[in-house]
Formats: sequence, C-alpha cells, structure tokens
Amino acid sequence: MEFKDYYDTLGVERAVSDDELRRAYRKLARKYHPDVSKEADAEARMRDINEAYDVLRDAAKRAAYDNLAAGVAAGAARGAGSGAGYRPSPGWEQGFERPGKAAGKDPREEAEFSEFFSSLFGSAQKRRGGAARETHATHARGEDYHAMIEVELEDILHGATREISLRSMKMDTNGRPHLQERKLSVRVPAGVREGQRIRLAGQGMVGYAGGQPGDLYLEVRVKPHRLYRIEGRDLVMTLPVAPWEAALGGKVRVPTPGGSVEVVIPPGSRPGNKLRLKAQGLPSAHPGDLYLILEVVWPPADTEAAREAYRRMARDITFNPRAGLGQ
Repeated sequence: MEFKDYYDTLGVERAVSDDELRRAYRKLARKYHPDVSKEADAEARMRDINEAYDVLRDAAKRAAYDNLAAGVAAGAARGAGSGAGYRPSPGWEQGFERPGKAAGKDPREEAEFSEFFSSLFGSAQKRRGGAARETHATHARGEDYHAMIEVELEDILHGATREISLRSMKMDTNGRPHLQERKLSVRVPAGVREGQRIRLAGQGMVGYAGGQPGDLYLEVRVKPHRLYRIEGRDLVMTLPVAPWEAALGGKVRVPTPGGSVEVVIPPGSRPGNKLRLKAQGLPSAHPGDLYLILEVVWPPADTEAAREAYRRMARDITFNPRAGLGQ
C-alpha cells in the first residue's frame, strides 16, 4: 500500500488554513470534475482530491493523519524509505482518537475511498451531495470515535481496570482546532480477545443541536508475553527439556497462568512434540488450552567433564543422525 500525501494532492502547505484549503479544493474540482474536465484521468484525480479534502477539512481526521505522517517522515529520515509500499504499523494510532467506523471496507464504497484511507479511518463514509456540501442536521447524534488500547496478557486472563490517556482534536470557543488530552478509566473484561472492541457509551463526539454524543470504541491489542503466545483461545509455550528428560521421560515443573504445575514428559519425546494442558488457556464459557512445545536443549561442552561426557556418548551409543540420508 502506498502512503498518500493529501497535502500534495491538493497542492497546499501543511499549515494551510480552512479557507485556503477550501479554495484549493474548489479550484481543483473545477479542473478535474468528470462532467467538465477533458483530462484523461479526471475521474481518478477527482476521487483522490475528494478523499484528501474529506480528511484535511475534518479537524479530527486531519490530526490523526498528521500524527501518522510524522511517523512516516521520521522513518524516511532514518533511511526506511519514502512511504512507497507503506503499511500502517501496529500501534501507530495508540493513544489517539480517530473518527469514523470500525475497520473493514464496504465493497460498495471502494470506488470513492482508497485502501489507504480505509486502513486509517475504517470503512469509507459516504458523502451526501459531494465533499463541498455542508450537512445541516438538527438533533444529530455525534460521530463515534475509535482508538487502540494495549493490554497485558494478565489483563485478559483475570480482567483489569486500566487508566488510559487519549488525545483528540477539539474546537475552541473561536472555532479553531486544538489537541486535547483526556483520561479515562476502562474496564478490561476477562477473556477479551485481540481485535475485539470495548465500547464506552457517550464518550465519542458531542451531538449536534442537543443530539446524543457518539461512542468511543477501543480496539484491544495484546502486548507480547515473555512466555506465552496467543492462538485463538489457546496459549502456546515453548518448554525447554534436557536430552535425558526427552529420552528417558520424567517430571518437570511448568509455569501456567493458574500457577506452577507438574508435567510428565513421555519417554522418547522429540523436539516439536506437543503436550496439552486442558482449560489452561484464555477464559471463556469454553476455556482454551495451554500447549507446551518441547524444545531439546543440549548442555554446552564448556568444561572438560562435559566434553568427556560427550566423548562417552560418541563411544557407547550407536547412533547415526544421517541414516535417513543414505549415509
């Protein structure tokens, strides 16, 4: 996916005022509107112009876009590229409220907004009457906001209450946008899943003319854990075992979300063998399981005693690891 420079699309500076932005849009619309333009690419250009104007004329969308663009510029300065082939990295929107629907494109709207727009703001929002026409609704419900909340694995195992700080764009008494930070207390329910949304009713944009405020949706991201990785409702952990534990079998103690337990290693275990601990995964009506993936770890030959032990193995054990290769 290519990063789109909306300021460049409209031919304006990043500090452009609302009036200058409107004039630039109207000038380009007169040139590229398919009904009047003779340009071969008029329709595609007009779609790009409408998309750029839709973002930059909206204070909250523009602030979210600028937040992302700053990260792209920083990556380019570090030699990470200019933004071609760019895909928004996980967490770019952390701590920032953005307007619009939840992520996921409506196929009927593909023609009006690009994949880049949808990756930032969710499904494309249809404009009724064109980008330049204002909507004068009475008692209209406020727009929903979306943000990301990053939680620990322990939060979803046991549930937690988290204090989060979010930045959003607000209008001051003079109608000028400014960045505002607010703090919220969020209940993270036990068993919530990666990508699931937590709804905070009435915490979105204020309504118009006394209308109800929108809601705030927090998309859950789970931080990587030092022991476990999540696969659906299950947890997976790599369990290191010594060669003699794998060959002869034995009992080892293993940390689980519910506490340390004793696990039996079957004799003749091989690297990659999987052990299942039932109902030790993520909580739900049907809890997930904990899977242990065996990894055989050989002791280092860093002492004379260890080296002699390996020599005895080489003498006493008839074993050719490459027998299957015909050698």
